[in-house]
Amino acid sequence: MGRASKLRDTVTQVSEAEERSPGFIDPSVLPKPSDARIAVRVSRPGLRAIRSGSPWLFDQAVESHKPAGVSGDLAVVFDDNRRFAAIGLWDPESPIRVKVLHVGKPVTIDDDWWLIKMRQALEIRRELLSTGLTTGFRWVHGENDGLPGLIVDQYASTAVIKLYTGAWFVHLRSIMKALIEVGSLERVVIRFSRLVRDGETYGLVDGDTLYGQAPTAPIMFLENGLALEADVVFGHKTGHFLDQRDNRAIVRNLASGCRVLDVFSSTGGFTLSAAAGGAKSVHMVDVSAPALATAHRNLEHNKEIGSIASCKVTDVRGDAFAVLEDMVERGERFDIVILDPPSFAQNQASILRALSSYERLARLGLRLTAPSGTLLQASCSSRVNIDELADAAYLAARTAQVEIDEFKRTEHAVDHPIGFEFGAYLKAIYYKVMPYRD
Repeated sequence: MGRASKLRDTVTQVSEAEERSPGFIDPSVLPKPSDARIAVRVSRPGLRAIRSGSPWLFDQAVESHKPAGVSGDLAVVFDDNRRFAAIGLWDPESPIRVKVLHVGKPVTIDDDWWLIKMRQALEIRRELLSTGLTTGFRWVHGENDGLPGLIVDQYASTAVIKLYTGAWFVHLRSIMKALIEVGSLERVVIRFSRLVRDGETYGLVDGDTLYGQAPTAPIMFLENGLALEADVVFGHKTGHFLDQRDNRAIVRNLASGCRVLDVFSSTGGFTLSAAAGGAKSVHMVDVSAPALATAHRNLEHNKEIGSIASCKVTDVRGDAFAVLEDMVERGERFDIVILDPPSFAQNQASILRALSSYERLARLGLRLTAPSGTLLQASCSSRVNIDELADAAYLAARTAQVEIDEFKRTEHAVDHPIGFEFGAYLKAIYYKVMPYRD
């Protein structure tokens, strides 16, 4: 019987995913890593790529390997002289065959190594947490922290691990042990990407609690002194979009006395910040009714702040493009327009279509921006760089017959470091919008 089959047999006491709701699961059901190591011989281009900082070794770069191995086994990459080059997670079902953990001199991947990695990642975020005004942050940022396909977000004393590859299952015990030892945690929750959820999960379901009491309500945390909730069990991603924290702070400083339009508002991070900054009104647009409901609860959590209590907040649920077109037809105008869409470019082939969508969205946003108002244009598409995003806005400005003056650019916050080329996904540009002059 193979190791994978034996592992499945150990979790027969756990119900099938579709037959139960998330709850506490004893981590003893998790598979254990094998002592085996897979020796991997790679092409010269593949070797150059990982030595140049790529966290991914693709299947076409693997020339040979032995033994066969299973998902999560440690794969040792050798150079042409059979010297150690790198070590990573073997992922036989993925075109990214090896998720690289370490390059250079040989290392032992054990509990001490995981402990060091978690301490190093937390140290990068230390200044962010030093004031106590922010208690929600990204502890591990996947490839950018040297842990491809692994995300750890922390909300107050709850850590949420999100897996983007099943190769991490066999290492979850060690990761949990390190997180609990390094952080002051009361709870660890596990979340899965769609790809992981559809594969072997060893009896676990998305949203299970692996340490501490299973949450019975959203987790409360602070962002720049404002109280927000994160639904760590059922919410999108890990419960909240932490990456826009810095931009929300900027909007807060710009919002006094303004009429604000928050497009793709999600759970209301920008809306809450604008209201805290003294916005006269905020209008939210989002396709998700649960997200809009969460946004209103986040406002309620902060109602003791006078500026939030006095801000008029409204919303509309629907497709953003259709809603904005209707608002343009009605001649509505706002002092600040925030455009924070989901990724339009999921792969290389979709870049041109994505740029067209960014241009169309910017054109609608500009037509809704009052003279001397501000447009915030954001993108979370790693395949669209910030200059291409700006080009889309300037093209939109010509079509909308307005002039725009860029006054600020932002990229990643400190808890979302950039560790390799494609790690730079987030960017935002602020424009002052003026009437068109011939």
